[in-house]
Amino acid sequence: MQKQEIKKQDKKEIKFPEGKYLYAVGRRKSAIAQVRLYSGRGKSIVNGVEAEKYFATPLINKMIEPLKQVSKEGEYDVYVKVVGGGTNGQSEAIRHGVSRAISEGDKAIRTTLKKLGFLTRDPRVVERKKPGLKKARRAPQWAKR
Repeated sequence: MQKQEIKKQDKKEIKFPEGKYLYAVGRRKSAIAQVRLYSGRGKSIVNGVEAEKYFATPLINKMIEPLKQVSKEGEYDVYVKVVGGGTNGQSEAIRHGVSRAISEGDKAIRTTLKKLGFLTRDPRVVERKKPGLKKARRAPQWAKR
């Protein structure tokens, strides 16, 4: 009961600011992130909550890594709506979206991010469970008698 009440209180309507922005969608595993970059001071909002409250510090660093690599870290405010997956997959989906958004206009940025592998969608997903097996590949233990 208490967890549901806390979740309802934490969830806020995602409100995006007015004005021009760069937009892209990033994906990783089953996470999908809709990323908007506004010119600003480097603020990060994920699902209506500040990124520091939503993610642990290493995941925030992973999320804004493309901006650091092209030295535009304080130039954009990052607003994200992300669904699906876990926290790591979500942060990598955001990284993919941020990379795609900032690479739209500038070819120099695009080549830098392409070399780092940030523009490539990571195709690895969880393999499905097959019938007769315990997991995707794990067979039941064989017994001779």
